[in-house]
Amino acid sequence: MKSNHPIDHLPDSLHYVGIGGIGMSGLAQMSIALGRRVSGSDRAAESPENARIFHALKAQGIALYPQDGSVYEHCTPGAIVYSTAIEEDNADFSKAPAGIPRIHRSQALALSVSALSGRHTVAVTGTCGKTTVSAWVAEALENLGADPGFLGGGLVNAFVSEKEAGNFKAGKGRFFVLEADESDKSLLNYHPDSVVVMNIGTDHYSKEELARVFREFILESGQGVAVIEEDAFLKMGPEAFADRNVVVFSSRLDAPSETAGRKVRKLDHYEVRDGKVFCSFDGMPEIRLPYPGIHNAVNALAVYTLLLELGYAAGDSLKAVENFHGVWRRFDYAGSIPGSGVPVYDDYAHNVEKILSCLSGARSLCGGRLFAVFQPHGFGPLKFMREELFHALEGFLREEDRFIMMPVYYAGGTAAFTPTSSEVIADYCKKSVSRRDCYKYCKKRSDAEQLIYSQAEAGDLVVVMGARDHSLSTWAEHIAEGGRI
Repeated sequence: MKSNHPIDHLPDSLHYVGIGGIGMSGLAQMSIALGRRVSGSDRAAESPENARIFHALKAQGIALYPQDGSVYEHCTPGAIVYSTAIEEDNADFSKAPAGIPRIHRSQALALSVSALSGRHTVAVTGTCGKTTVSAWVAEALENLGADPGFLGGGLVNAFVSEKEAGNFKAGKGRFFVLEADESDKSLLNYHPDSVVVMNIGTDHYSKEELARVFREFILESGQGVAVIEEDAFLKMGPEAFADRNVVVFSSRLDAPSETAGRKVRKLDHYEVRDGKVFCSFDGMPEIRLPYPGIHNAVNALAVYTLLLELGYAAGDSLKAVENFHGVWRRFDYAGSIPGSGVPVYDDYAHNVEKILSCLSGARSLCGGRLFAVFQPHGFGPLKFMREELFHALEGFLREEDRFIMMPVYYAGGTAAFTPTSSEVIADYCKKSVSRRDCYKYCKKRSDAEQLIYSQAEAGDLVVVMGARDHSLSTWAEHIAEGGRI
């Protein structure tokens, strides 16, 4: 068990073990912005798919070292920051001078947020959509001239620069937008002024446990507004929020005008025309969305609702919402396969709800078959979602579609190494009544490419899905180039 030392403030210097992770790299940049000295190590520092993150870290003056304990030959940090993916026998732990405290990423985040004196913090959480929505809120506030700060789990295209990776923006304005992670319940460590809860789905905990966690998070937040999706609001127990400023929005086109005595902001329509996606909500004019899928119309509605509650005018808010440039690896177009013209997309989808949302959006753009390639992001998550994913896919896939599962991506940390992807696919094929041919396991990426090239035809669509492993984005481009890059 990793030992922690009591610590009530962010030290003057910090060493991040595993600094290349999307969460760790953003937090390290935040530490720099807060005036701390920062160093870091990562075993994937030389991987080309991570180059944009490490380039930004170096450009901001963060010293990078091999993950062999050699950092202590050059400096003695005030604390070592780590995540649960770091094993106890890591050299940056074992070779550390005695007395240096270790603090978990979640604790470092809480200390960093508490150091944001005088700023109005907006935390976006939920099982699905929090990365996109937190980025969308931040860019909308930027469009409104608010110059917000931002820390999130994705690289926001509008915030990328020569020195910034896109997952952190210091900002000088009143607002600081934060993606609040429920996976380790670390969101309970800090107390934002305003909260957005997108949904309660299936990922790390049961829906009942997530409802309890989100309810506690809201009740321990400041006295700002809580913007909550209707179904999540009902799961959390409306009676708990009797004295709180709670605003409800709905993910359903047929939503009621009020629920549990509260007005519901809702979608008016969603449609795809000539390959472009449009929606309207709350009686406002139609806007064009950057991504397909009704879930993205819901994301836009959530951002719009929050902006109104923060005091912005409806027309200005709508314009700010429409001008969103997206987040890296959120249904990114990677190109089209030569010859067949089959489009290839790359997406971060990694749990049941996100996979289904991604595939639903893909279906709206596709007249033919779907070739869905999924790489699970850990053995634990695959085990947790195994049954629900099967039932969801059985209800969505057509017989001619293909769902291709790759080997589990292992990023370190303790794991039981079960179940394997091959075991899960074999189980799906055994249990499926009419879609056994849909489910495929490919041990190597080249095998998946060959399956796609031999079967995909004009009118079909390919989407590559999975979290943590940024090389999936490069691979999607490789598939789109016909395997020639």
